[in-house]
Amino acid sequence: MANNHLISSVQDEHARLRSEIERMGEMAISQLEAALDVIGRRDDRAAQRIVANDDAIDMLEHQVSEDVMKLATGGPLASDLRAILSSLRIASDIERIGDYASNLAKRSIALNSAPALPVPHVMGLDSLGRLAIQQMRNVMRAFSELDAEAALKVRDDDAALDLQYTSIFRELLTYMMEDPRNITSCTHLLFMAKNIERIGDHATNIAENIVYRVHGRQDLPPRAKMDTSSSMHD
Repeated sequence: MANNHLISSVQDEHARLRSEIERMGEMAISQLEAALDVIGRRDDRAAQRIVANDDAIDMLEHQVSEDVMKLATGGPLASDLRAILSSLRIASDIERIGDYASNLAKRSIALNSAPALPVPHVMGLDSLGRLAIQQMRNVMRAFSELDAEAALKVRDDDAALDLQYTSIFRELLTYMMEDPRNITSCTHLLFMAKNIERIGDHATNIAENIVYRVHGRQDLPPRAKMDTSSSMHD
């Protein structure tokens, strides 16, 4: 009877841990959506609220760490250890995604004080952000369902985000060279685009940790990186 109670207690802790990570993911997605929204509206006060809200994700990551420690001291089996380790890694990735969303909001405040850019440039950033949001939704669904196949698809789909980021990078560099007056605004957009590209990388990390949790595999083939911005000199 005592053993059954222990098993039930461990299962409850796992369920709570999973719920906390799902909540973190939802909060990070909401932060990213809100950050993209304020970029288009040039709303400093809304952007400042997004920055302040990042503390809530940080607090949840701390709670996940505490819950992981409770599980780790409860004599878990190998599968439990994988769940514990992957949960720590995933929570860390989600926390970083929240940071990037906050960075977008901070950068939007600076962008608002610069001359407005043509709509296509801002729309390109928004399109990239929507792609990252979809990646996050897909990977959090894969986490909720412990679906390794869906997680692998998220990992593969990151190449599309990389390609779109590289395209934006090229366009902004060209625009900066054509008219030096655009350098300040375009620099802000470049940093914002890079933040979004990094969100895609963290979504990929989450996907790989889902595969590890389900199958205990970490020997995945190298992921194709389609971001060629670091090699551009023209």
